[in-house]
Amino acid sequence: MEIIVPVKQVPDVELNIKVKDGAIVEEGLSYVISSWDETALEAALQITEDVGGEVTLLTIGPEKAAESLRKGLAIGAHKAIHVKYDDAKETDSFAYAKILQKALEGRSYDLLLTGKQAQDTDAGLTAPMLAEFIGLPQVTNIIRFSDVSDGRITLHRMGDHGTEVVEMNLPGVVTVNDSLNEPRLASMRGIMMAKKKPLEEVDLDGIGVSAEMRGAPASMTEVLQYEKPDSRKEGKTFEGEEADTVKQAMELLVSEAKFLA
Repeated sequence: MEIIVPVKQVPDVELNIKVKDGAIVEEGLSYVISSWDETALEAALQITEDVGGEVTLLTIGPEKAAESLRKGLAIGAHKAIHVKYDDAKETDSFAYAKILQKALEGRSYDLLLTGKQAQDTDAGLTAPMLAEFIGLPQVTNIIRFSDVSDGRITLHRMGDHGTEVVEMNLPGVVTVNDSLNEPRLASMRGIMMAKKKPLEEVDLDGIGVSAEMRGAPASMTEVLQYEKPDSRKEGKTFEGEEADTVKQAMELLVSEAKFLA
């Protein structure tokens, strides 16, 4: 089973991200693999451990994005592809999907497996668009895999009204829910081995991405500005007998929060 895992390097949302004059302050930002993509990598590793095969990471981004690829290789991926793209700030999901389409041309794989969304935009659009562009079946928001074979896979996805079970012919595109698994950590041996694993570097010209396919001209959306969300108000604690505290909480929900008005 040959699995390609597209991953995105994103700001670490666990840190305090600052906004100034409608833009994100880059100074002090730390970058990591999007958590949904880490879940996808873990799923890919588990599949290849069960049925054999290799996991290839694929990312689009500047030089520093190689750090995330090396981390993924240390975790267990077999090889990686880095599409160099130094100024991707105005690139939206549509344009990323088009670049991924170009990056995948001529490559052989059974499964494209990635997170259902990226933790910087939360859009969840790139993978479904990519599946449409390359003409492959897709199943999104997976919470469990079963019956994996070379030509077919059974997927359990979180639907609007419960768990849906879908059988899909391969090759195909799958996105995973972050509840699917607990991603493993890189071991010291894995970190050392990652230095020797192949990391292929290609540029946009090399894969046929013209100037019109980059940045704002290729994107269907435009970010006007970023705004910091309002601070969450301090909550209230009720102490005492349950009958009394429930009554107090209900009164405030009606009088202050207008939740039940």
